[in-house]
Amino acid sequence: MAKKVKTNLMWGGRFDEGPDVLMESINASINFDKRLYKQDIEGSVAHANMLAKQGIIEFSEADLICEGLAKIRLEIEEGKFEFKPSLEDIHMNIEARLAELIGSTAGKLHTARSRNDQVALDFRMWVRDHIDIAISDLRKLIEAFINQADLNSDLIMPGFTHMQVAQPVSWSHHMMAFVEMFGRDLARFEDARRRLNECPLGGAALAGTSFPIDRHTTSKILGFDRPMANSIDSTSDRDFALEFLTCSAICATHLSRFSEELVIWSSAQFNFVEISERFSSGSSIMPQKKNPDAAELIRAKVSRINGSLVALLTTMKGLPLTYSKDMQEDKEQVFDAADTLLLSLRVMTGMLNELKPNKTNLEKAASVGFSTATDLADWLVKNIKIPFREAHEITGKLVKRAEENSCELKDLSLDDMQEANSLINKGVYSVLSVQNSVASRTSYGGTSPEEVRKQVLTWRKKLSL
Repeated sequence: MAKKVKTNLMWGGRFDEGPDVLMESINASINFDKRLYKQDIEGSVAHANMLAKQGIIEFSEADLICEGLAKIRLEIEEGKFEFKPSLEDIHMNIEARLAELIGSTAGKLHTARSRNDQVALDFRMWVRDHIDIAISDLRKLIEAFINQADLNSDLIMPGFTHMQVAQPVSWSHHMMAFVEMFGRDLARFEDARRRLNECPLGGAALAGTSFPIDRHTTSKILGFDRPMANSIDSTSDRDFALEFLTCSAICATHLSRFSEELVIWSSAQFNFVEISERFSSGSSIMPQKKNPDAAELIRAKVSRINGSLVALLTTMKGLPLTYSKDMQEDKEQVFDAADTLLLSLRVMTGMLNELKPNKTNLEKAASVGFSTATDLADWLVKNIKIPFREAHEITGKLVKRAEENSCELKDLSLDDMQEANSLINKGVYSVLSVQNSVASRTSYGGTSPEEVRKQVLTWRKKLSL
């Protein structure tokens, strides 16, 4: 049977014995929640100053507490702080060290505060900080896509549906599609940040406090828009963490989709792009290999973030209000997802900044697979004035004729064309080149160079680039 240990866990007089060593192992969170030290100290400083301002403690006591907290922060950042699993979490580790530094005055810091609203505050601030980092990194990634669009504005490539050549598009248009996708991610993170920016401090254990605290002051000091309006919600809410994970999962999905394209495009069979050696690897046995490992790893990372989201959703779905110890399991999921997302964003940005499209192969591929068939059908509608469905059928017959002749549509003779419809004239050849096809797509959001330039300018203005 496991041995019991006696430890001062700050439980006051309620417990005669310390926890079983197994209980200590499952209960302690310091190995991961020590990442909250900065937010914990900032929250404690704000709380101490508010207590003094409200006359709950003396200003001299608040000053002593804040001085002690500053020393603790320095110790942690210099690697001199001893984190003790017996003290469970970052909050009790810091409070115990504060008592060592300044004596019994340290105990006044916990006046009108519970670990429930304390951890809710720390975690919310940590997520807010990492949303800010994600927003900054997303802006850099979006700029990298815009630069790719600008640098290769005259480049034509095949557009795909079902991984089959569909219609020719410009490289810039394809890059700007990802700008739109990651732009939505940017907006989601910004929206999530606005929603989480309410301060839970002062909710105490769950019912608020009888002390005359000023929650608006602590909210303002800590950069929040307002205090949370309900003390029960203050301590029990983890929507902000779920939203962060949701935004991260969608963003990681977009990263994975582009990674998949890079893996395909960089293969010898496609040879559409060259990925920098700085983001590739070789083979231990095949000296010719240059593997797109960075893209493959980013593609795999989405599974970790999705797993974190599902794990926290599952943890929260059965919890009654307010705080349950289950909620200790929220942090590792969010920490891992944040680390994974930020690394993936930075690697993708670096890879994209050094990506080189293969113009010759892209344009050659854009010309095969009868990619201008829709242009032919559109020409028939515009010039012969027939219904599109009839034009579709005529074009299908001409595609079949081209297949039989092992040629492209533009290589069919006018006689071949007129066998399908006698009204076709030589003007049809003006729409059968990929260049003309791309240039003709002038509808809003289309692939024509003119429209893509508008998209680029809109986004540069939006991001102040």
